[in-house]
Amino acid sequence: MRAWLNRVRRALWRQLFFRMIFGERGAPHSRIAPSTCIEGEAGLRLADHVFIGQFNFLDATAGLTIGEGVQITNFCSIVTHSSHRSIRLLGRAYASHSGPAPGYIQGPIEIGPYVFVGPHSLIEANTRIGRGALICAYAQLRGEVPAFAIMAGQPARQVGDVRERDATLLAQYPELAPHYEAWANEVPR
Repeated sequence: MRAWLNRVRRALWRQLFFRMIFGERGAPHSRIAPSTCIEGEAGLRLADHVFIGQFNFLDATAGLTIGEGVQITNFCSIVTHSSHRSIRLLGRAYASHSGPAPGYIQGPIEIGPYVFVGPHSLIEANTRIGRGALICAYAQLRGEVPAFAIMAGQPARQVGDVRERDATLLAQYPELAPHYEAWANEVPR
Protein backbone atom coordinates (compact mmCIF):
# COMPACT_ATOMS: atom_id res chain seq x y z
CA MET A 1 0.00 0.00 0.00
CA ARG A 2 2.79 2.42 0.93
CA ALA A 3 4.69 1.82 -2.35
CA TRP A 4 1.49 2.47 -4.32
CA LEU A 5 0.88 5.71 -2.42
CA ASN A 6 4.46 6.87 -3.10
CA ARG A 7 4.02 6.15 -6.84
CA VAL A 8 0.78 8.16 -6.88
CA ARG A 9 2.46 11.05 -5.04
CA ARG A 10 5.38 11.09 -7.50
CA ALA A 11 3.04 10.99 -10.50
CA LEU A 12 0.93 13.81 -9.08
CA TRP A 13 4.03 15.87 -8.32
CA ARG A 14 5.28 15.43 -11.88
CA GLN A 15 1.93 16.49 -13.31
CA LEU A 16 1.73 19.56 -11.11
CA PHE A 17 5.27 20.82 -11.44
CA PHE A 18 6.51 19.56 -14.83
CA ARG A 19 4.93 19.03 -18.16
CA MET A 20 6.17 17.17 -21.14
CA ILE A 21 6.35 19.66 -23.94
CA PHE A 22 7.18 19.57 -27.64
CA GLY A 23 6.92 15.78 -27.79
CA GLU A 24 5.52 16.20 -31.28
CA ARG A 25 8.71 18.07 -32.22
CA GLY A 26 10.85 15.05 -31.44
CA ALA A 27 11.80 15.87 -27.84
CA PRO A 28 9.77 13.34 -25.84
CA HIS A 29 12.24 13.24 -22.94
CA SER A 30 12.51 17.01 -22.44
CA ARG A 31 10.81 18.65 -19.48
CA ILE A 32 9.89 22.29 -19.06
CA ALA A 33 8.39 23.49 -15.80
CA PRO A 34 4.96 25.09 -16.17
CA SER A 35 6.20 28.30 -14.53
CA THR A 36 8.70 28.90 -17.34
CA CYS A 37 7.61 31.55 -19.86
CA ILE A 38 8.51 31.05 -23.53
CA GLU A 39 8.20 34.14 -25.73
CA GLY A 40 8.30 33.61 -29.51
CA GLU A 41 7.89 29.85 -29.26
CA ALA A 42 8.13 29.46 -33.05
CA GLY A 43 11.82 30.46 -32.87
CA LEU A 44 12.70 27.75 -30.34
CA ARG A 45 14.65 24.69 -31.52
CA LEU A 46 14.71 22.20 -28.67
CA ALA A 47 16.74 18.99 -28.68
CA ASP A 48 15.82 15.99 -26.57
CA HIS A 49 16.78 15.19 -22.97
CA VAL A 50 16.57 18.88 -21.98
CA PHE A 51 15.51 20.01 -18.51
CA ILE A 52 14.26 23.56 -17.96
CA GLY A 53 13.35 24.30 -14.35
CA GLN A 54 11.05 26.72 -12.58
CA PHE A 55 10.50 30.45 -13.20
CA ASN A 56 12.65 30.96 -16.29
CA PHE A 57 12.10 33.43 -19.15
CA LEU A 58 13.07 32.16 -22.61
CA ASP A 59 12.88 34.70 -25.44
CA ALA A 60 13.11 32.85 -28.75
CA THR A 61 11.90 35.68 -31.00
CA ALA A 62 15.30 35.99 -32.74
CA GLY A 63 16.07 32.26 -32.60
CA LEU A 64 16.96 30.10 -29.62
CA THR A 65 18.61 26.70 -30.06
CA ILE A 66 18.94 24.46 -27.00
CA GLY A 67 21.10 21.36 -27.52
CA GLU A 68 20.69 17.84 -26.25
CA GLY A 69 21.10 17.25 -22.53
CA VAL A 70 21.05 20.95 -21.58
CA GLN A 71 19.99 21.77 -18.03
CA ILE A 72 18.64 25.23 -17.31
CA THR A 73 18.00 25.49 -13.59
CA ASN A 74 15.68 28.15 -12.09
CA PHE A 75 15.15 31.91 -12.39
CA CYS A 76 17.21 32.25 -15.59
CA SER A 77 16.60 34.78 -18.37
CA ILE A 78 17.60 34.01 -21.94
CA VAL A 79 16.88 37.02 -24.15
CA THR A 80 17.40 37.32 -27.90
CA HIS A 81 16.56 41.02 -28.05
CA SER A 82 16.80 44.20 -26.01
CA SER A 83 15.20 47.58 -26.60
CA HIS A 84 16.50 49.39 -23.51
CA ARG A 85 18.92 51.61 -25.45
CA SER A 86 16.37 52.43 -28.14
CA ILE A 87 13.78 53.44 -25.57
CA ARG A 88 16.26 55.72 -23.80
CA LEU A 89 17.33 57.32 -27.09
CA LEU A 90 13.83 57.80 -28.48
CA GLY A 91 11.90 58.39 -25.27
CA ARG A 92 8.17 58.74 -25.91
CA ALA A 93 8.80 58.62 -29.67
CA TYR A 94 9.80 54.93 -29.39
CA ALA A 95 6.18 53.78 -29.68
CA SER A 96 5.58 55.65 -32.93
CA HIS A 97 9.07 55.37 -34.47
CA SER A 98 9.12 53.73 -37.89
CA GLY A 99 12.02 51.76 -39.26
CA PRO A 100 14.84 50.18 -37.32
CA ALA A 101 15.17 51.67 -33.85
CA PRO A 102 18.66 53.01 -33.08
CA GLY A 103 20.44 50.94 -30.46
CA TYR A 104 18.03 47.99 -30.72
CA ILE A 105 19.83 44.68 -30.11
CA GLN A 106 18.57 41.44 -31.62
CA GLY A 107 20.34 38.17 -32.31
CA PRO A 108 20.10 34.41 -31.90
CA ILE A 109 21.34 32.34 -28.99
CA GLU A 110 22.76 28.84 -29.32
CA ILE A 111 23.28 26.64 -26.26
CA GLY A 112 25.39 23.60 -27.12
CA PRO A 113 24.79 20.06 -25.92
CA TYR A 114 25.19 19.13 -22.26
CA VAL A 115 25.52 22.72 -21.04
CA PHE A 116 24.51 23.49 -17.46
CA VAL A 117 23.04 26.94 -16.74
CA GLY A 118 23.05 27.86 -13.06
CA PRO A 119 20.27 29.73 -11.26
CA HIS A 120 19.68 33.45 -11.80
CA SER A 121 21.84 33.54 -14.94
CA LEU A 122 21.30 35.96 -17.81
CA ILE A 123 22.19 34.95 -21.37
CA GLU A 124 22.00 37.85 -23.82
CA ALA A 125 21.42 38.14 -27.58
CA ASN A 126 24.16 37.00 -29.99
CA THR A 127 25.57 34.38 -27.62
CA ARG A 128 26.91 30.96 -28.55
CA ILE A 129 27.76 28.53 -25.74
CA GLY A 130 29.97 25.58 -26.64
CA ARG A 131 29.21 22.01 -25.66
CA GLY A 132 29.63 20.91 -22.07
CA ALA A 133 30.09 24.42 -20.66
CA LEU A 134 29.04 25.21 -17.11
CA ILE A 135 27.45 28.60 -16.48
CA CYS A 136 27.69 29.44 -12.77
CA ALA A 137 24.85 30.96 -10.77
CA TYR A 138 24.26 34.69 -11.35
CA ALA A 139 26.45 34.77 -14.48
CA GLN A 140 25.75 37.43 -17.12
CA LEU A 141 26.76 36.05 -20.49
CA ARG A 142 27.23 37.63 -23.90
CA GLY A 143 29.28 36.45 -26.91
CA GLU A 144 31.23 33.26 -27.56
CA VAL A 145 31.76 30.71 -24.79
CA PRO A 146 34.31 27.95 -25.48
CA ALA A 147 33.31 24.31 -25.15
CA PHE A 148 33.78 22.93 -21.62
CA ALA A 149 34.38 26.39 -20.13
CA ILE A 150 33.31 27.26 -16.59
CA MET A 151 31.91 30.80 -16.75
CA ALA A 152 31.25 33.04 -13.73
CA GLY A 153 30.63 36.70 -12.95
CA GLN A 154 28.90 39.78 -14.33
CA PRO A 155 30.02 40.00 -17.05
CA ALA A 156 30.99 36.35 -17.11
CA ARG A 157 34.57 35.28 -17.75
CA GLN A 158 36.13 31.85 -17.98
CA VAL A 159 37.31 30.61 -14.58
CA GLY A 160 38.01 26.96 -15.38
CA ASP A 161 37.44 23.91 -17.55
CA VAL A 162 34.90 21.21 -16.65
CA ARG A 163 37.09 18.47 -18.14
CA GLU A 164 39.38 18.64 -15.09
CA ARG A 165 36.56 17.58 -12.73
CA ASP A 166 35.15 15.24 -15.38
CA ALA A 167 38.52 13.42 -15.53
CA THR A 168 38.39 12.85 -11.76
CA LEU A 169 34.87 11.46 -11.98
CA LEU A 170 35.71 9.27 -14.99
CA ALA A 171 38.66 7.83 -13.05
CA GLN A 172 36.20 6.83 -10.31
CA TYR A 173 33.67 5.46 -12.82
CA PRO A 174 35.66 4.24 -15.85
CA GLU A 175 32.66 2.26 -17.13
CA LEU A 176 30.99 5.60 -17.96
CA ALA A 177 33.77 6.77 -20.31
CA PRO A 178 32.02 5.53 -23.49
CA HIS A 179 28.87 7.50 -22.60
CA TYR A 180 30.87 10.66 -21.90
CA GLU A 181 33.01 10.34 -25.03
CA ALA A 182 29.91 9.79 -27.20
CA TRP A 183 28.79 13.39 -26.71
CA ALA A 184 32.03 15.12 -25.65
CA ASN A 185 33.96 14.08 -28.76
CA GLU A 186 31.09 14.37 -31.24
CA VAL A 187 31.83 16.61 -34.19
CA PRO A 188 29.48 19.63 -34.09
CA ARG A 189 27.05 19.92 -37.01
